[in-house]
Amino acid sequence: MTAKSERVEQPKILVVDDNEQVRASLEKVSEVGQFQITTAANVGEALHLIEAEPFDVLLSALRMTEEGDGFTAVVALHGKNPDALSLVYTGYPELKHALDTILLHYEVLVKPIGIVPLFKKIQESLENSETRPATNMQSVADILERDIFVTIVDWLDRVERDGDLTRVSLSKECRTGRLPGLIKDLANRLRSPQEQGSARAASEAAVEHGKLRFAQGYSLSMLVAESRILHVCIFKTLYNSLSPEDFRAVLWDANAITEECDAQLKQTLASFTRRTVMTAA
Repeated sequence: MTAKSERVEQPKILVVDDNEQVRASLEKVSEVGQFQITTAANVGEALHLIEAEPFDVLLSALRMTEEGDGFTAVVALHGKNPDALSLVYTGYPELKHALDTILLHYEVLVKPIGIVPLFKKIQESLENSETRPATNMQSVADILERDIFVTIVDWLDRVERDGDLTRVSLSKECRTGRLPGLIKDLANRLRSPQEQGSARAASEAAVEHGKLRFAQGYSLSMLVAESRILHVCIFKTLYNSLSPEDFRAVLWDANAITEECDAQLKQTLASFTRRTVMTAA
């Protein structure tokens, strides 16, 4: 991880890419004094940096360790700075595939990317940034409940193409587990946002999901992986159901959805771990 400049008046850009040559090339832009460039070689480093300092722009590869890593970085940054600009790039020209993977309103770029036009685009976007739009989380909750079946079908398709998750052989019904309940709980939480400092009520579906997955022979890493896929599928459902402007508004508040998904995952893991401890005893 490197930070090349300390002049606070310059826009701060976080570059996330596992390719050292790409990082080095983009860092050179700092030398002309136009931007402050900080680089991260993976999503873990990026999340640490996002937590530690503010950034105006995220420039991230779509895939590093896993498909959709760029999406993880975008959601994390917008949780800290909703006004940040995000650009994700990929080496594959199939833009639809890229959009289906990260499910973002923000533009997906295809490599090779010229450095001059890239940073010209960033500069213009920062100069013409819009006021943060309002989000109707009530309508988002309605869409999630209405399209539960669509989300689950998409989730199953992705899970069944994952070699690690299919190591446990299950029927589609058993594989789905408590997924409908998880989505319904998420919708209910979005309708009634948690007040700051108040205790978070448990998601019954998340607790039961952890118990079920333990009985089915899942591992902790499998629970995290399937939760990540659900997160992606939720945004795909919203992307397909909202107008571009409405979907852009949802993205500004993506942190609310992410927090609820993370809370459910923590409760699922806690329930799963308790079962593991009871069995060991």
